[in-house]
Amino acid sequence: MRFFLALITLCLLQTAFASESGYIPPKTEFGIPDLQGIWSIATQTNLERAQRFGGELVISEEEALRIEAMFQAGMAASNQPSDPDREAPTAGQNVGGYNTFWMDPGDRLALVDGEIRTSIIVDPPDGKLPYTDMGRANYEAAMDRRNTYDGPEVRPIGERCVIGFGSSPGPPKLPVLYNNLTQIVQTKDYVVLMAEMVHDARIVRIGGEFQDPPSNPWLGDSIGYYEEDSLIVETTNFHPQQSLRSSLDHRFYASSEMKVIERFTRVAEDVILYQFTVEDPENYSQPWSGELPMNLSEENMYEYACHEGNYALPGILAGARRADFEGVDYAPTDPGRQ
Repeated sequence: MRFFLALITLCLLQTAFASESGYIPPKTEFGIPDLQGIWSIATQTNLERAQRFGGELVISEEEALRIEAMFQAGMAASNQPSDPDREAPTAGQNVGGYNTFWMDPGDRLALVDGEIRTSIIVDPPDGKLPYTDMGRANYEAAMDRRNTYDGPEVRPIGERCVIGFGSSPGPPKLPVLYNNLTQIVQTKDYVVLMAEMVHDARIVRIGGEFQDPPSNPWLGDSIGYYEEDSLIVETTNFHPQQSLRSSLDHRFYASSEMKVIERFTRVAEDVILYQFTVEDPENYSQPWSGELPMNLSEENMYEYACHEGNYALPGILAGARRADFEGVDYAPTDPGRQ
């Protein structure tokens, strides 16, 4: 019941926004809302609300500018040339994965309906994931497994170039360290959501039904339909290895039977309002919902040739075997890594 109430709330909010803005979205040749283009989900707003915001979903522009300036200062500092006179780090220490040049997690907090948001989660109202005790235990166990190096199977699926890091392809779609673009292509019978990160293409069957029996593909099984000016996508039957989604401060755990309902609504010529609700009774005490803007981008989509020249995985495992041989503990995983 709470799941359907959450969906109704999202629908009412979307309808109210459209009527107040007066924006009339364009239509495709098939008479459906035109969502096509290249869109960015990059944002400094985290999935869960930080304690420093005192539970408030919306902050002032002055506070937002202060937070964004601090982020920019940190990025500038990390982009400084290294000190050649400084002693080189020893094996096992964190030497960093990327130069700042490659990082593009977003430099602004999310702006939704004129409000500067402190979390992507809007329900529960406190902006926190409503884990059950079992759900929290499942999440912590998955994070512990991620910090092991016994073989390639236990490493994150993004590190293995299977699908994108975190939850960039969705659902739900969440920002990552870089490559936060998504290209939307529509035909009469299908919608393709092409995430630039590891070139993940999620194909939505319009008017279709879930596979029976389920095949549990990567990215789940997605069906969709149009409701007024919105595209609604329902997805379930996820691959078991996709249970942990972890990138930056956008982290959650869900079962293969999780169901996600997404709503894509073009609210301006250059903005799609992206809303989603997650239902997973195995891990959460209630459904939870979030929203963030997808901003039209003038950037190009590039091929993400992940496997080609990917020396990371053999290097990581070789380092682990060396640590085994020397009898030393593995270096802890950097909590800011993908």
